[in-house]
Amino acid sequence: MIGWPARRVMVTGGGGFLGRFVVRRLQAAGVSDVFVPRSADFDLRTADGIRRALRDGQPQIVIHLAAVVGGIGANRENPGRFFYENAIMGIQLMEQARLAGVEKYVQIGTVCSYPKFAPVPFKEDDLWNGYPEETNAPYGLAKKMLLVQGRAYRQQYGFNVVHLIPVNLYGPGDNFNPGSSHVIPALIKKCMDAIASGADHIDVWGTGTASREFLYVDDAAEAIVLATERYDGADPVNLGVGREMTIRDLVALIVRLCGFGGEVHWDPSKPDGQPRRAIDTNRARERFGFEATTSFEDGLMRTIDWYRSRQ
Repeated sequence: MIGWPARRVMVTGGGGFLGRFVVRRLQAAGVSDVFVPRSADFDLRTADGIRRALRDGQPQIVIHLAAVVGGIGANRENPGRFFYENAIMGIQLMEQARLAGVEKYVQIGTVCSYPKFAPVPFKEDDLWNGYPEETNAPYGLAKKMLLVQGRAYRQQYGFNVVHLIPVNLYGPGDNFNPGSSHVIPALIKKCMDAIASGADHIDVWGTGTASREFLYVDDAAEAIVLATERYDGADPVNLGVGREMTIRDLVALIVRLCGFGGEVHWDPSKPDGQPRRAIDTNRARERFGFEATTSFEDGLMRTIDWYRSRQ
């Protein structure tokens, strides 16, 4: 168990969507020394940038959130970049953190690492039972290699690496850029833009039959801080709510909450992505007491209200 107040914590990606919530949760837990290496000052894709960040921050704990991410379209357009930058950043950061004497390293993985046809709900023991869904595979495999690295470092060096696997996140402050956003912010923006322009329909990728599970960003931050404080195991741990929703139902809900009265035009020529995605959350509850508390509709309304307030 970690005694928080005396610990120095480095949070990569701490200025990003999830990172801002994690930093606030750490501060609420009593951590006064949180170091966030900004990309303008430290290029974490390079060993030199990582070494300088570790030297300046002098962390005892590293929480690695920084990642190059996007929705299905961005994954299709940038498979090489998404693989290389996520892999090289994580591999080098873990190695340099070990060499710098960091006590604990918390790696944030991705649900995209799961096999395309893993039994639902996804259990952590099924991670290796198949190849990921093709559009997400380079990103998912890059993250999965960091699970391999963490286990190898634990075995050879006794390095305390924890691997957490969140499902799709959403919430205020999400990325609403249509070129790189995930499904919830993309749909909210489509609806709000259609309302503003008076359009009579929105276009949505796929057939709507695929399912997804969504975790509110502040619940994810709570889980990460709990795991950092309470969990020291080698086993990867899912972070989610344990419930899935079809994309068709998701679209209908967002359309209603946004107040858009037009039609939804589906484009089945575009990919659905992984057919189903929902996780087993028992391990997180058993190992460090995490259960999500934000209802999906409440979380969506907070996200929509946040986006609307900035237009």
